[in-house]
Amino acid sequence: MPETFVKQFDTPAFKGEVSCPLGLYINGKFVDGSNNTTIDVINPSNGKLITKISEGTPKDLDLAVEAAQKAFDTTWGLHTTGVQRSRLLNKLGDLMDKHADNLAALEALDNGKTFSWARKTDIDHSIRCIRYYAGWADKIHGQTIETSEAKLTYTRHEPIGVVAQIIPWNFPLQMMAWKIGPALATGCTVILKPSEFTPLTALYMAKLVDEAGFPPGTFNLVNGYGASVGQAMADHHGIEKIAFTGSTLVGRKIMESAAKSNLKKVTLELGGKSPSIVFDDADLQQAVQWAAFGIYYNHGQCCCAGSRIFVHEKIYDEFLTRFTDYVKTLKVGDPFDPDAFQGPQVSQQQYDRIMGYIESGKKEGATVHYGGERIGEEGYYIRPTIFTETKPHMKIVQEEIFGPVCVVVKFKDDDDIVAQANDTIYGLAASVYSQNVTRALSTAHKIRAGTVWVNTANMLYPQVPFGGYKQSGIGRELGSYALENYTAVKSVQVNLHLSLS
Repeated sequence: MPETFVKQFDTPAFKGEVSCPLGLYINGKFVDGSNNTTIDVINPSNGKLITKISEGTPKDLDLAVEAAQKAFDTTWGLHTTGVQRSRLLNKLGDLMDKHADNLAALEALDNGKTFSWARKTDIDHSIRCIRYYAGWADKIHGQTIETSEAKLTYTRHEPIGVVAQIIPWNFPLQMMAWKIGPALATGCTVILKPSEFTPLTALYMAKLVDEAGFPPGTFNLVNGYGASVGQAMADHHGIEKIAFTGSTLVGRKIMESAAKSNLKKVTLELGGKSPSIVFDDADLQQAVQWAAFGIYYNHGQCCCAGSRIFVHEKIYDEFLTRFTDYVKTLKVGDPFDPDAFQGPQVSQQQYDRIMGYIESGKKEGATVHYGGERIGEEGYYIRPTIFTETKPHMKIVQEEIFGPVCVVVKFKDDDDIVAQANDTIYGLAASVYSQNVTRALSTAHKIRAGTVWVNTANMLYPQVPFGGYKQSGIGRELGSYALENYTAVKSVQVNLHLSLS
């Protein structure tokens, strides 16, 4: 049997004991991986081992698919009503609410985000998301379509079947809620692969799913690496749909494998290089604070991070001064420090990647206006970084860094700034700062992005769709739009008159 991780927290932000299963969760049971191998889970605050989780393999995925298909055929799918699915999802939401502090503590421990931000944003949003889709479960229906008086024609929105879901390490619990909420609400059965860097909240959630009373096989969790379990998910002929959140590079591989296997349905929420546009009529101090939140929230590890800040030349100097002064007030420190805004980056790998981009910016001639260095002797802490004097072709301007690094660029012309904002392979999000409603909305409508915030940034709600244009992805998460990812439309035509006419 798999081991259980137990930790006593005694910090200024949280005190209490939290226990978490460490195995795979297949067919309603926690089990060891078939090879009895493990994956190290590292604390990004100090680089030390937190615990070891069971490593899944393609063989374990086969078992999970078998369990999920059996559940779909016998106890879930079309064998439950929307009311029954809603009741279980609401019960899961209630359990998440009851265990919210434990979930936030685990999120801070293995991801590095601060406990305070995890508790008031990640956990609360995740609970709202599960409850939102609980509300949808009994409202998924088709239409009656008139063809003739001799025919009865209607459509059904049926669950696709067994679905695989791969979630990233930047918002582990939130991304899990985004995925399993609509899938379970529609009647699909789920196999989830959390990131090997941040698996603890997903494992804790598996315990809550079990406690809520979902039938065995309805939800399954297989830990593992992307190259093994993730690839096997994309290749598997028993999986009807795959949902992935992560890098554009990996998204391409998943789409290719899905096409080559069984043409499974694919939704991808991928990278971004989001612009923040500050016009000269903006409320300057509000723009400063929101632009800083747009890039430095979650340590810059957001796919929608506003990493390219374009400022009108009339206010550029004043904005840069105020922005720099404000960024200096953002405390970087231990995730369990109640005053900390930014914790460490998630891993040594991510730390090295970010520092590599900072060095690239220097070599290509950009100016490090502020930051650009490590903080402390242990852990993966990076000081919030501001680049100026950049050129459009530079890597730090074009490529997703996924860290606390932004470029601040001067612009002059309204039409030109739209061209600059759209000069990227990505199209996930953008922010526009202006007190002129016509100017703000006109700009928002011209930007090629799935989400445009006006005088705000990084605001997400379960009822509002989220997804990208261009190479930022395919499909939409959240809102009623996400239900389409997990349903197939069937037309039924009934001949009321037996004659051929």
